Amino acid sequence: MRKKSILLTGVAGFIGSKTAEYLLAADYQVVGIDNLNDYYDPILKNYHLKSLKNNPNFNFLKIDIENKEKLETLFRKENFSAVINLAARAGVRYSIENPKIYFTTNVLGSLNLLELMKKYRVGKYVLASTSSLYAGQKMPFSEELPVNEPISPYAASKKAAEALAFTYHHLFDIDVSILRYFTVYGPAGRPDMSVFRFIKWIDEEKPIELFGDGEQSRDFTFVDDIAQGTVSALKHLGFEIINLGGGQKPVKINQMIKLIERYLSKKAKIKHLPVNKADMEATSADIQKAKRILNWQPEVGFEEGLKKTVDWYQDNKQWLRDIKI
Repeated sequence: MRKKSILLTGVAGFIGSKTAEYLLAADYQVVGIDNLNDYYDPILKNYHLKSLKNNPNFNFLKIDIENKEKLETLFRKENFSAVINLAARAGVRYSIENPKIYFTTNVLGSLNLLELMKKYRVGKYVLASTSSLYAGQKMPFSEELPVNEPISPYAASKKAAEALAFTYHHLFDIDVSILRYFTVYGPAGRPDMSVFRFIKWIDEEKPIELFGDGEQSRDFTFVDDIAQGTVSALKHLGFEIINLGGGQKPVKINQMIKLIERYLSKKAKIKHLPVNKADMEATSADIQKAKRILNWQPEVGFEEGLKKTVDWYQDNKQWLRDIKI
């Protein structure tokens, strides 16, 4: 029997590569695409891809989801059972500086995929979305809350992508799982995120750039848990929006810094910067829906996950010295 073939976009990314690992372990055939842009250091993206390329059930192609012509060639050739769309321009602060690319990728790229799914009768769509949509809402954030006041172009682009997904579900019966991720971290994480940056800066005894007083908090979620939840969302659901979060008390940034200091046996030097208007004060996920619908809950607590991340950094820091952040 032919293995089910999944199109996984953004496969060279932090979450994408880990999701590919779990898909392959579950005996799927994975076609992974990525444009390998330089938003963050491509050295890390190539690291993500290295282990995947040895698997006979994995095929990588350098394709941008904004390029509908190349996408169509792929859809025509393959018989996909589902699309997992993790390709996105990420980063809240950078979206203020260059909002256009967030919409061309996160919205027009998503539209290209949905149009081709309609044309080639691909019935399942999993979309990565974000907890950034919940700005200003009451915590813990539940999926039923209105999310009509995005405070960054990044969040606005993700809101638009969610709306498109609903439209194609309504008009063309595409089965849709929208996953709102909460602050994903772990080994080989994105170098623009605070966990990676703070570990590297503290280890290299450079001042860390801390926006605000560090009392803001995040619902950190370990990357393996996120990947498992993403694969679980391939089941038939109709149309559902589901939070994937850490499921524990949100962690203050100052608390995270103290843990990194302990794991590295080094003291942080801190350079305080003004709070960015696009940053949320706190995030906290209500994950009851994920437990009920996906039979999913996170398995890795923050202290354990952060220790694994620091250990990975220590094991790889010889080449990580050259990573630009």
